[in-house]
Amino acid sequence: MNWFKIYIRSSLHVALAVSALVGITANEFDIKILKYFYFFIFFSTIAGYNFVKFVSIYKSSKHEISLFLKLIQLISVIAGLFFYFQLSKASIVFVLFLAIVTFLYANPLHKNKNLRNLTGLKISIVALVWASTTVVLPILNENIELLNKNIWLSFIQRFLFVFILTLPFEIRDLKFDESTIETLPQRLGVCKTKLIGTFLLIVVLVLEFFKDEINKNHLYSLALITPILFLFLLFSKKNEPKYYSSFWVESIPIVWYGLSSLILYNFNAFN
Repeated sequence: MNWFKIYIRSSLHVALAVSALVGITANEFDIKILKYFYFFIFFSTIAGYNFVKFVSIYKSSKHEISLFLKLIQLISVIAGLFFYFQLSKASIVFVLFLAIVTFLYANPLHKNKNLRNLTGLKISIVALVWASTTVVLPILNENIELLNKNIWLSFIQRFLFVFILTLPFEIRDLKFDESTIETLPQRLGVCKTKLIGTFLLIVVLVLEFFKDEINKNHLYSLALITPILFLFLLFSKKNEPKYYSSFWVESIPIVWYGLSSLILYNFNAFN
């Protein structure tokens, strides 16, 4: 049994990446997020991503899904629901909204069209859900006032960061995606897509200086991770190595969290 392949295919890796982004939010806003919330994010991400990935397979019956993957999905759904009911009331309602968006992303709305297949929406929906889950949701669950300039600037930054993070996947999927989806690489080509991604990375950095209070620890970690993301975007291509996007690019949020925590630890150690 290829455990690494199962690790990737079961969405365990992407669940760690999403959980890491929650940790970055906690570091930036200096909030203590309880373990149950991380468990909810981890298991609900697995359940949501596998639902999106495997719903078409369930319908077509073209490929068999292994018993082990089905078991991971079952455990994730049960665990996700268990931790879901430990969230605040506002968070429960907000997660329900995100769940509806995820459902509509994978299931037809009209004439076999779902949100994923609507022209130009695929990458934006992913970025919106990730940004909402990793910035708005943890802050909402801690009953912190959302009408805060810094929070919404961080939300925009996270949306753009995930948007850029998804571009290597869009480039890789050029050979799989239907032309009607009209992804950025399909419409503009690979080169222009990379230029747009580079410009947006600069925007992500510049937005940090518009905040009322600049968290130096967060700024330093952001300044370190953006060149890394830029390099992965630069070297992404249609025929990339097998795990280039699904493992290495997806690892960037985990690396960012590691950098953020290391900088925060060293800052506290010397103060």
